[in-house]
Amino acid sequence: MPKLNRKNTEVSNTLPIKIIQFGEGNFLRAFVEYAFQTLNNEVGFNAGIAVVQPINKGMVAMLNDQDGLYTLFTKGLKNGEEVEEKELITTIVTGIDPYVNYEAYLNLAKEEELEFIVSNTTEAGISYVASDTLDMIPPSSFPAKLTRFLFERFTYFNGAWDKGLTIIPCELINHNSDILKQIILDYVSLWNLSEDFKNWILNACSFHNTLVDRIVPGYPRDQIEAYNKQLDYQDNLIVCAESFFLWVIEGDAVLKKKLPFHKTNLDVKIVDDMQPFRTRKVRILNGAHTAMVPFSILYGNETVKQTIDESFTGPFMQSLVFEEIIPTMDMEKEELELFADAVFDRFRNPFIKHQLASIALNSISKFKVRVLPSLLGFVKRKNSLPTRTVFTFACLIRFYKGNWNGKQLPINDDKEIVSEMAEIWKSDAMHDIASQVLGKTKYWDEDLNEIEGLTKAIATSLQLIEDYGIEDGFSRLS
Repeated sequence: MPKLNRKNTEVSNTLPIKIIQFGEGNFLRAFVEYAFQTLNNEVGFNAGIAVVQPINKGMVAMLNDQDGLYTLFTKGLKNGEEVEEKELITTIVTGIDPYVNYEAYLNLAKEEELEFIVSNTTEAGISYVASDTLDMIPPSSFPAKLTRFLFERFTYFNGAWDKGLTIIPCELINHNSDILKQIILDYVSLWNLSEDFKNWILNACSFHNTLVDRIVPGYPRDQIEAYNKQLDYQDNLIVCAESFFLWVIEGDAVLKKKLPFHKTNLDVKIVDDMQPFRTRKVRILNGAHTAMVPFSILYGNETVKQTIDESFTGPFMQSLVFEEIIPTMDMEKEELELFADAVFDRFRNPFIKHQLASIALNSISKFKVRVLPSLLGFVKRKNSLPTRTVFTFACLIRFYKGNWNGKQLPINDDKEIVSEMAEIWKSDAMHDIASQVLGKTKYWDEDLNEIEGLTKAIATSLQLIEDYGIEDGFSRLS
């Protein structure tokens, strides 16, 4: 079988470099490259991507060995129907390792047609490292590398206003571009760079907060032979992703003109404010995940798909989302319900085996951010407690006891939290346990015992779980 490269596939390498991408991992290759390839194919965008390896050890050499080519397999459910597609991704023009060839990295700043910077260097990647200097080869942090890159472009083009760049980070932190921009300005100050350069960053360049959403399992190691049989070339960089795709970018009419995604079928939303979309994702997708984990593990399920398919846990989660989460949100009900339907299609995806234990990490802090706002919002709007959300809260507390029906539970949290919860569970009085947990203001930023009826409801649920299990215990609440 021939090796995958441009010669063997007769794919040309004539795209101009319009995009610099910091990061070469599975997510970006299944998300950003796919998005720009769609623009190229459907709108004639004619954009090539130069990938920059952001850390010392990475995959740029493997990418260059295949001339930037790789196969993307997307699988999932759409409106309940299974869909599978594969596509040869051809948008990467070159890969640069700045730790090996720093000059080549800086030369990218001199590209005439360059317009965009995109990145995904993980949540930890957007960080300020005070020891980074302008003359390091290269600076250690991503923001420092980018500052040096922007300074090279500013200098080479003599501060030309039309050579400013559109910067679109995809790291999974809220206000990602605002934080990145501030760190860049901090380096401008630290390195005593000119006021003209600072003004160029502030006025010639634009920064755009984003929300990205796509599950990307990556290289299908366990099923690689089945994937290889679908190809007529040898591909060492196969990447798998779900069919669902959402990219929300804060921007105006100028950005919409630069990035005409509205002319494609991709779900890319360029909006004035992305926070409602972030809230929608955090409350519905992430919130359902987090509420599901202890509840479903205690019931006996092992995966997300099992949870949604099972005759009790599936309808329970549907009711929790549609009757207790969605009513607490301000977006149009129809739009929220359409998104929730898509989320449940994702949960049922037969091609992704999402272990509940693998998403049990830091369940208490996740509950605070993802689920508690819905509980509080429901109380505020309905003047009553959301039954299922409260029950999953009780399941969370019971989960941290550490064992269930003679088996150890997959608790994965800060040692201090695990120790504190173990100490609380030395009591056998459910009201005392509920009161102690709800009173942990460092967990919840408030004393939840002050919510009328919540302590009693949690204590009652804990006792029912202990006496009757999950399904029978919940049925006795009705």
